[in-house]
Amino acid sequence: MRIIFMGTPEFAVPSLRILLEHSYDVAAVVTAPDKPRGRGQQVSETAVKTFARERGLPILQPDDLKGDEFRGQISALAPDLIVVVAFRILPREIYTVPRLGSFNLHASLLPKYRGAAPINWAIINGETETGVTTFFLQDKVDTGSMLLQRSIPIGPDDVAGDVHDRLAMLGADVVLETVRAIESGKAVPQAQDETLVSRAPKIFREDCRIDWTMTAKQVHDRVRGLSPSPCGWTMHGERVLKIYRANLLEGIPTQPAGTITQVTPTALHVATGNGVVALVDVQQEGKRRLPIDEFLRGYRIAVGERLG
Repeated sequence: MRIIFMGTPEFAVPSLRILLEHSYDVAAVVTAPDKPRGRGQQVSETAVKTFARERGLPILQPDDLKGDEFRGQISALAPDLIVVVAFRILPREIYTVPRLGSFNLHASLLPKYRGAAPINWAIINGETETGVTTFFLQDKVDTGSMLLQRSIPIGPDDVAGDVHDRLAMLGADVVLETVRAIESGKAVPQAQDETLVSRAPKIFREDCRIDWTMTAKQVHDRVRGLSPSPCGWTMHGERVLKIYRANLLEGIPTQPAGTITQVTPTALHVATGNGVVALVDVQQEGKRRLPIDEFLRGYRIAVGERLG
């Protein structure tokens, strides 16, 4: 079977790797163009490109997915199947080229959490289970007929990064299983139940600002769901503090939401709308991420001050 693989971030690498390990013919890898990334804005390549280049695979990096040039390149490769993992939205002119179709791996239990940030929103919303789904592409994003689905639990203290890494590995297994099912003619696509749809839209900076009037559990879940990236944040005076981890504490706050209720050499407690959280892993913007004991050794903050 001749496959074109499309993907960009680290999440997609295990899926590409497993296809190669099982001797599938990957005719080309399609990934995003090189661009400035990170604080230094140095031009760098995607994780998928790095992996593909090291394996000597042909690489395509189109700017325009709808252009005649890219369609011509895909058609010339004569793929049997296109496998998409964390890539851009493909136009019909591309995903209809392969004789066996094109499928996508999505990091949720579809039809729940359709959209750009399914892992983040599942944790933010306090879900105790998530998973991956493969489905055939169609015009409307994340709506195609499902092929395979596998689930994992979300632990009470799991952050998005933890779940991301587990789903990347689970997803690779499901991609391989899906390819084999399509290849053998045993794939049984099933329509998604539109009554169960929920959304996972792209997360913007203001979505990451912690609202201390929420319950302690909601604050805890939001911090988990945004860690390590894009990361929850709050203001202490004019300084931005990023919060990577927080713990739920027992007790009812007697001070307004956002108030610092306790400071010791190893602890920083904050009142919420209903409950208290302990900040565990914090970063002052422009400085290093630190465990709370190290952070407090070099940062002044006192009981009664407010975060917001």
